[in-house]
Amino acid sequence: MEIDILAFGAHSDDVEIGMGGTLAKYAAAGKTIVICDLTRAELSSNGTPETREKEAEDAASIIGVSERVNLGLPDRGLYIQKDYIDQIVHVIRQYRPRIVFAPYEADRHPDHGNASSLVKEAFFSAGIKMYGEGEPHKPIALYFYMINGFHKPDFVIDIDQYIETKIKSLEAYQSQFISREGSISTPLTEGYLESVEARERMMGKTAGLSFAEGFFSHTALIVDKDLLGE
Repeated sequence: MEIDILAFGAHSDDVEIGMGGTLAKYAAAGKTIVICDLTRAELSSNGTPETREKEAEDAASIIGVSERVNLGLPDRGLYIQKDYIDQIVHVIRQYRPRIVFAPYEADRHPDHGNASSLVKEAFFSAGIKMYGEGEPHKPIALYFYMINGFHKPDFVIDIDQYIETKIKSLEAYQSQFISREGSISTPLTEGYLESVEARERMMGKTAGLSFAEGFFSHTALIVDKDLLGE
């Protein structure tokens, strides 16, 4: 199997927060997209793993991704160890994506930074012929998206036409972002969706756009478009 984009998140909703608009944009353009959640988010303050799984499926459907998988690694246990790296390597080799996305390493949640490191390790190892089992695969690039925080990105993607789809995909996570009777108050239930939308608006303004999502690259970007726009 060969796909266009493989996006990893530590928890379901990470990918939607960081790049839901971008995935919706490329899905609308006919690109094949797979999301891989590393954990079942079993330690979340609200909801259950079963609830979260259903919400993740609904969110993926709204975005238009082709498939969503979950590795079931331990929530708050995403440490660098070979077994976890090998499972991510297997996913990369199985789907053979052109581009891989992972969380940006600078984040208030340790799982997000650790997920970034795990995917970075696996991205490299997946391309080594003699590493592990399966046919090696080396994607074109590995990029990183923001979950929490606002940082100056290496590049942005225009999501003006897809900001509503992004927000709808996040609203699918009722257990996480909607305060209800019996739920625990968390940073996610106190205006988080509004802050995400405001961030993408500000990200867009930095590039002369209405809304944009920002990304990072550990390697130099190649500009293949005429700098004069001709």
